[in-house]
Amino acid sequence: MNPTLRVIPLGGLGEIGKNMMALECDGDIIVIDCGVQFPTEDMPGVDLIIPDITYLAGNIDRVRAILITHGHEDHIGALPYVLPQLNVPVYAPQLAHGLISVKLRERASSRGAIAEAVEPNVPYRFGDNFQVTWFRVCHSIPDAMGMVIETPVGTVIHTGDFKIDHTPVDGHTIDLATLAEHGSRGVLLLCSDSTYAELSGFTPSERIMDEAFDRVIGQAEGRVMVATFASLISRIQQVVNAAHKHERKVGIVGRSMVDNVNMACDMGYLHIPDGVLIPLNQARDLPPEKVVLMTTGSQGEPTSALVRIANEEHRDVGILPGDTVIISATPIPGNEIHVSRTIDRLLRQGAKVLHDRVALVHVHGHASQEELKMMLGMVRPRFFVPVHGEYRHLVAHARLAWDMGVAESGIFVLEDGDVLELTSDSAEVVGTVPAGPIYIDGPDIHDNTSQVLRDRRALSRDGVVTVAVAIDPVSGCLTGTPRVTGSGFMEEPEVAQVFDALGFELERMVGEDPSLALDADVLKHRVREFTRRFLHSETRRRPMVLAVVLES
Repeated sequence: MNPTLRVIPLGGLGEIGKNMMALECDGDIIVIDCGVQFPTEDMPGVDLIIPDITYLAGNIDRVRAILITHGHEDHIGALPYVLPQLNVPVYAPQLAHGLISVKLRERASSRGAIAEAVEPNVPYRFGDNFQVTWFRVCHSIPDAMGMVIETPVGTVIHTGDFKIDHTPVDGHTIDLATLAEHGSRGVLLLCSDSTYAELSGFTPSERIMDEAFDRVIGQAEGRVMVATFASLISRIQQVVNAAHKHERKVGIVGRSMVDNVNMACDMGYLHIPDGVLIPLNQARDLPPEKVVLMTTGSQGEPTSALVRIANEEHRDVGILPGDTVIISATPIPGNEIHVSRTIDRLLRQGAKVLHDRVALVHVHGHASQEELKMMLGMVRPRFFVPVHGEYRHLVAHARLAWDMGVAESGIFVLEDGDVLELTSDSAEVVGTVPAGPIYIDGPDIHDNTSQVLRDRRALSRDGVVTVAVAIDPVSGCLTGTPRVTGSGFMEEPEVAQVFDALGFELERMVGEDPSLALDADVLKHRVREFTRRFLHSETRRRPMVLAVVLES
């Protein structure tokens, strides 16, 4: 029987974030990336969203390892939550390995997890069916890599997040030779980054940010505050270089950024001249024009340092007259409102705010159309699956391949949970597996069926109404008109009129059927349903309704 390869995306297809893909061949499964997604406005109380690993947990004896492409949160952030369930080793490039080690130490349940560092162009064996070789790509973080995955069915190339940058900050250009070599030998399947597939042309080099930071920091009259991802090590290096040139000291705000800077310095990925990096308490004692602060919060995360500064809630840092705040990141879809609010609050306090819509303060790390065409043209795969992006990005990337005449045997626009089965000369979608979002809520974990999240959404939309019904346990009769109260439902005095009318109608309903009082659960249900119908009829609102039966 001919071997088959199954490709199962569990996150990152049809959405931005929580990237995870399983490859399965006979008795072996490997997993590529394990990322998080940030919650949107309609997810009250949710901290993070991670992939559903039900399928992997059900086949845990066959999962050989989790393989990481690079160290961004949408590729490694779910590891502390997933590893306690799977208990498999993690293999990652050096910098990603360092970031993962910091992350795993933060949660007691993941401290015993095994993480191994890999080198590019060195083959690693996983089970009987997978040999994986990492190769360098360019992205907005050092040590970003793609993978060449050799299987009995054929070669799979997974690009990870990439762009083609000939002058990257870390000096490591994309390994085009490896891609071209495998393309000439024959590639079964290409899985390629689609995040900016709608953007024409080429993505600018990270190097142009050197001049941008040099200009902004050199011209700023007061303190400069730069917000970016804690894992964006190359951007931190560029800010440090500009600060040093203009004789400014650099302070770090935000625990995750402090941890990552320390780790990157220890590993040699950050080079900070002696005396440039100082503690925050020393930065406060210097003249503002001698200080640059690096901070987290470029996505408007509610608990991040920049948002707390904007809300005037940070205990160590506040906005000063003449401050320049640079938000060096593009908002992830869903975070635009959070970022806009943060900018507004900073402006109200007198800061000058520079962001990607008004100034050149960020260059994204993903390939635009011409680079995607170069990748397709070099690899010339038999089959093609665009990955990493919302559905429109995947479709745009698929259209590029179609227009180029690449992968004529099959271009597959998959979504999370689809199962693509390949042989050496055929491919088809054969089914689906569970792949919905899993919500992290403090110590709790919820899925899409969670009553807790449904209740929170209802409360956030239309509030809550409580109905208290008092009955005589002997006669079963009401001892008074039901009492109705609400929170977040309607303004006075209209709500008083509605509640008075509701109480009267409830009294009439219960009085017409004395048997209701014989069973408290039945009475609660009838009161709750009657209240819902009445309130929707009178107000067109659907609040959460709580019914309470009191015996008196």
